[in-house]
Amino acid sequence: MAVYTRITDNDLGDFVARYDIGGVKSCTGIVQGVENSNYMLRTGRGNFILTLYEKRVRVDDLPFYLGLLSYLAAQGFPCPIPIADRDAAIIGTLAGRPAAIVSFLEGRGADCRKTTPERCAAIGNICARLHRDADGFGLTRPNDLALPHWRHLFDPLVVNADSLKAGLSNFIENELSFLEAHWPEALPAGVVHADLFPDNVFFKGPDLTGVIDFYFACNDFLAWDLAVCINAWCFSPDGSFLAQNARSLLKGYQDTRQLLPAERTALPIMSRGAALRFMLTRLHDWFHTPDDALTNRKNPLDLLPLIQFHRTVSDSNAYGLN
Repeated sequence: MAVYTRITDNDLGDFVARYDIGGVKSCTGIVQGVENSNYMLRTGRGNFILTLYEKRVRVDDLPFYLGLLSYLAAQGFPCPIPIADRDAAIIGTLAGRPAAIVSFLEGRGADCRKTTPERCAAIGNICARLHRDADGFGLTRPNDLALPHWRHLFDPLVVNADSLKAGLSNFIENELSFLEAHWPEALPAGVVHADLFPDNVFFKGPDLTGVIDFYFACNDFLAWDLAVCINAWCFSPDGSFLAQNARSLLKGYQDTRQLLPAERTALPIMSRGAALRFMLTRLHDWFHTPDDALTNRKNPLDLLPLIQFHRTVSDSNAYGLN
């Protein structure tokens, strides 16, 4: 989450008045994240999250994102619930941006510096639950940040990459060439979250209370979510691999859904690709985030030791699958 678009009190009051949630008591920008403008909205009826969708989110995709939240919530999955206005609309316009209000989830995002095997087991379980619970969702959305799009993302960054680290451009080019030559073509697919990082998963004490930020959700290989999770939860801040975290994550997943042999085989290259995908989007944001945006830029170089680790992995046993 982040804040790029500021809103006036008058515009906010007019917008909230369309909903049966009481009057505005306060509205505070949320710094965490990088994609949309998010606010903690307190009204006479409780706490909500107000989101203004920025340029990376296409308006045509909003019915998929918000419809998925409604569908998952109906299955008992712990996620925000979109709030409809008095005209039964869940998408409106505020400050010239598409906007929505969703329910507030208790808990707080996990600390990426303090991931534990116990929490990783919960992440594996909730990831598998998402894949199971979303199975009947009627809408689809292609992954517009899948491998075929990475070169288009990288091409405008070539001239800047080496200013961040000498040789980075050539390193990324070599990674892209390798991944394009070895990417799997036929694996079980369905709805994936695609961004299950610690700041998108809420805990209250030891209990996982919710999953947020579905704005990368799409249809792709189910193993893609696991590859993202391995990078997000199974490395220390200095890039060291945490083997027990990975074992717990994968066991937690397989307690609900067993991986097929082809998925196990694909996990090393998909984990390598997931690390590169987040390096590329962070690289883009590093050079293109406005200076006055209320957000925390993430260093793309944090992904470098993760990619280097995945390059040494010959099979999924290294991640704790045996």
